[in-house]
Amino acid sequence: MVGCEGLWGVLMKSSGTTELNTFYPIKAECQADVPATRFKPRAGKTLSQRRWQASFSQDGHLDIAKVLRRIQRGGVHPSIKGEVWEFLLGCYDPNSTLEERNELKQRRRGQYDMWKAECQKMVPVIGSGKFITTPLIDDEGQPIDPSMVGVQTSDKKVVQWMQLLHQIGLDVHRTDRALEFYETEANQAKLFDVLAVYAWLDNDIGYVQGMNDICSPLIILVENEADCYWCFDRAMRRMRENFRCSASSMGVQSQLATLSQIMKTVDPKLHHHLEDLDGGEYLFAFRMLMVLFRREFSFADTLYLWEVRTIPMTI
Repeated sequence: MVGCEGLWGVLMKSSGTTELNTFYPIKAECQADVPATRFKPRAGKTLSQRRWQASFSQDGHLDIAKVLRRIQRGGVHPSIKGEVWEFLLGCYDPNSTLEERNELKQRRRGQYDMWKAECQKMVPVIGSGKFITTPLIDDEGQPIDPSMVGVQTSDKKVVQWMQLLHQIGLDVHRTDRALEFYETEANQAKLFDVLAVYAWLDNDIGYVQGMNDICSPLIILVENEADCYWCFDRAMRRMRENFRCSASSMGVQSQLATLSQIMKTVDPKLHHHLEDLDGGEYLFAFRMLMVLFRREFSFADTLYLWEVRTIPMTI
């Protein structure tokens, strides 16, 4: 007779990539165009639902060190990624109780609802289950879209934010198009709303192309939109400098310089070859570093990479 752990092992071995495809299904016509997935849940190594639940004390304190060791060995099973990531991204203190986390979650959801309602009052499409891909106002702040006629747009912050929204919509439309998840406009609108609210609140950087690639996995993994927003907020606290660009500098410039020095030490022959090709500044790696390899690997492999990368930041 096979015990619970043995049964889990059988399921893990028999499923592999097929199991991952049930969590992150790819459209049939895109199968040949996406990178092959190498990550597979592994029995005894991947953090399973049973081991995740066993990591909590009776009142809800999480043994985070134990969880991180398991993640480092085999990642997180897709069925629990959303709730695990809330801890990895720092939304919740592992030393908090279940009651404390529930209270915090309700407060945060209420705060997000207030911010979203504020945005919706200015742009009614937000929260409607739809999103836009055409400009609402021109460079002078004058309405272009019929829905904006009569809306006050004299405030500089409001004008700048409204001018970002159609770019957010265009990027949303292009985000993870190979995944079946984004075949529905409601899911695309969820991504649009989170990015729009974040852009409204971030007075410094606002929205920059590539943030959609960071937010998309959170939209897929975390069911509640408000909870997803707070995960994205925590992720951006760590990554926002990647998106700070000016006429004289790029957000990932220091990382590119570090990569150049590493390659010069580890593989000087390759480094010199790249210099001969005018690639010594490693600008070809700009996108890789800016959005953490979102477009270089499969969706599942990127999630695993992010999980392992997050561990040093969580300890």
